Amino acid sequence: MADNFLERHREEYELKKAAYLRKKKHLPKIKHHLPERPEDDAL
Repeated sequence: MADNFLERHREEYELKKAAYLRKKKHLPKIKHHLPERPEDDAL
């Protein structure tokens, strides 16, 4: 593989990954709410 096939594909991958991560950072985060535990009156 003297035509730098792997190097070119790695560069394309890195560019796509960077674009995805930049786009991902602008999306609102999904907050997961944990259910509140009721206080035990029996204790």
